Amino acid sequence: MEYLLQIDNEILLFINGMHAPFWDYFMKTFSGKLIWIPMYVAIWYVMLRNFSWKVTLLCMIGLALTITFADQVGATLIRPYAERMRPANLDNPISPLVHIVDGYRGGRFGFPSCHAANTFGLAFFIRYLFRRQWLTLFLFVWAIVTCYSRMYLGVHYLGDLLAGMLIGWLGAWLMYRLFQRLSGYRRADQLTHILSPVLVGSLTIVGILLYSAVRVW
Repeated sequence: MEYLLQIDNEILLFINGMHAPFWDYFMKTFSGKLIWIPMYVAIWYVMLRNFSWKVTLLCMIGLALTITFADQVGATLIRPYAERMRPANLDNPISPLVHIVDGYRGGRFGFPSCHAANTFGLAFFIRYLFRRQWLTLFLFVWAIVTCYSRMYLGVHYLGDLLAGMLIGWLGAWLMYRLFQRLSGYRRADQLTHILSPVLVGSLTIVGILLYSAVRVW
């Protein structure tokens, strides 16, 4: 266990140590939650275009339950007992070595990562729901970059993120099965506007890049 914790520290410090002003702005913004609302709306739009109102409603409930499951299992059930301090926490012995962006240190404990659980929970649920290659690939890259940003910002270890990813997958799998049972949904062969979330998400990333460049300039 000590060896694994040492590796976790080394990986965190390596990623966190590769910082620059441009990436400080980029990672802090990418890690935010409100910035991705347009992409979430685009996912909802795809549901409305392809499913009945009943199936769409059950989809939204399934996603909401996936996120709730991820949050509650991570933040309520595990964190208070694991009590693993975030790298940036001032009580953590390695905190003097951690690069802090804009004073952001997160809460006291970080295992497991709710960011990882939420993003991977959404990515897995959408993968099960639509099963379209490009949408799945985009959402998983988005979730991975989100996790990377959490290490870059010094608020999560790799172990926190891997645990969160597993919780997100479990929540998505359970809630998708429940959704299938209640809705009778089977995989749709023809889907319209399926790449709308990819387009909106890509434009959001371009916006974050431009914002970061302007802030540095």
